[in-house]
Amino acid sequence: MAAFLAASVLAGGAYSTHAAETKTAIFAGGCFWCVEDVFDHVDGVTETVSGYAGGTTPDPTYGSHKGYVEALRVTYDPSKVTYAKLLDHYWHNIDPFDPSGQFCDKGPAYRTVIFVSDDNEKELAETTKQEIAKRFDKEVATEIRPTTTFYAAEDYHQDYHNLNPVSYKFYKWNCGRAQRLAEIWGDKSS
Repeated sequence: MAAFLAASVLAGGAYSTHAAETKTAIFAGGCFWCVEDVFDHVDGVTETVSGYAGGTTPDPTYGSHKGYVEALRVTYDPSKVTYAKLLDHYWHNIDPFDPSGQFCDKGPAYRTVIFVSDDNEKELAETTKQEIAKRFDKEVATEIRPTTTFYAAEDYHQDYHNLNPVSYKFYKWNCGRAQRLAEIWGDKSS
């Protein structure tokens, strides 16, 4: 359903403006800096916010986010990019087979999770998960869970890849992310 702005009357003439409808998706794929970097390059994505998802205690912080996973909230224009395309970008930028975290980041906060907000998203996520399991003949560790809570991370985590490009590239390479993604996905990884 499109969001509409009320018709306005200016200079004796009437016109209506249609605001672009946006949707959100939440993906956990290990270090939120790396996941944010991936989605910032997707045409149709209008905003990315690094944060914490899936926990129950209020106001988690980087030093205290037990029960949460590092995640990214993606705001997108569905007329330019589909949820299915976002899932494709997500899968090709994680190791879906690692149940203990991602690359050099291990532990519950770095597990992969797709947070779904409706039955359509759940069906697409489940279908793509099954396709990957079949393609590789391996169990996929990525969870699919209903969207619950999301809290934005501290300001210094937002746009880290842009604000600290040297540190970010050093971290990403030394963590083994790029190498493992190339091993799994070949040219489809980014």
